[in-house]
Amino acid sequence: MTAEQAARARTHGQITAERYDSWTEEQCREVEIVAGSVAARPRASKRHNRLARLLANALEAAAGPEWNADTDFDVRLQDVPLTNRRPDVVVYRADTIDVTPTRPEHVLLVAEVVSPGSETTDRIVKTNQYAAAGIAFYWRVEQAATGLPLVHTYVLDPATRTYREAGLFTGTMETTAPFPVEIDLSRV
Repeated sequence: MTAEQAARARTHGQITAERYDSWTEEQCREVEIVAGSVAARPRASKRHNRLARLLANALEAAAGPEWNADTDFDVRLQDVPLTNRRPDVVVYRADTIDVTPTRPEHVLLVAEVVSPGSETTDRIVKTNQYAAAGIAFYWRVEQAATGLPLVHTYVLDPATRTYREAGLFTGTMETTAPFPVEIDLSRV
């Protein structure tokens, strides 16, 4: 199957977990699946990628041996209809490193770096989806006009499956949840 044929096939009909799992990593990297439909992912800027890597590296260093932090891989929020998101940063249980797909019960924290074109999705849609899936912590990173990122942190209320605000950071981020971490946001 050529790349063009694969692209056409991805855009027609409901995408099932079985169908999605047959795609190559390259094909999956370009999209997210929302309620069985393909949603294109805009190409990230170098600043966006650097910020995601900075967060992932700091979280990995602070997490201890029970947790890993990484960028750019799928989290399967539900099987039917298929909803696969690809958060910018994921903190997940270290003992699930070889488990595919990564599921919400493997994940402690997800972070999204807001880019032009992803504002509504990252601020509202993904927030609600991650909370409904039971992911304990959500960080949303805004790339402010001042140059320093703003990190909005949220913690899950398990009774309502909604997030409540936990803090807003710029400059140096120091938090104790989900574990103690200090991040110099000016390094972007």
